[in-house]
Amino acid sequence: MNTSRSNLINQILAERVQLLTPEKRMREIFSKIEQLMDSRCQTLNQPSDAMMSIKSPLRYKYKPTIRYSIELSRDFHGKVGRLKVSFRTQSTQLISMLDGFFKLWARLEEKYLSYLFTSGVPYETAEGRFTRDFYAPPHSELTDEDIANAIGDYISCMDSCIQLYFDNAAEPEMAVKKVSEMYERYLKKGVVVL
Repeated sequence: MNTSRSNLINQILAERVQLLTPEKRMREIFSKIEQLMDSRCQTLNQPSDAMMSIKSPLRYKYKPTIRYSIELSRDFHGKVGRLKVSFRTQSTQLISMLDGFFKLWARLEEKYLSYLFTSGVPYETAEGRFTRDFYAPPHSELTDEDIANAIGDYISCMDSCIQLYFDNAAEPEMAVKKVSEMYERYLKKGVVVL
């Protein structure tokens, strides 16, 4: 259990009076996300109750791994959490391809979701990294399952799109087309968390 003594006391007291604490809610959401992940994905040890990390192997030379780190907010109104996607590699070719994917993903998010965000879609890209903030729609009461499904579906879609992009790397136009089609199918299922 990765928690401080005072936090542990708070958890015990909350359980005794059957109070749902933000930390307990986060653990439940992470548990549901873990259940949703593809069998290729592996959950890593959690550094805190508010964070979860998942790694997924990439079908590419030397089998690099993609790391998805999720950090949930204590308050589930407004900003629900943040996703950080990264690779551990020294290969400039792989980093360049990954940056190409992240630019494509950002273009798709801007194309389809920019009308929802007055200041632009909340993402950042850097060399070999992508960060995306998730927000609850205004005036919504999201359940733990809603949040877990939304974040889990987003990660699953992104992971599948990265795999598809790299599988079709020899034909960049085909890679863009296939990733775009998969992203559109993801959106048509409905997006609960923005």
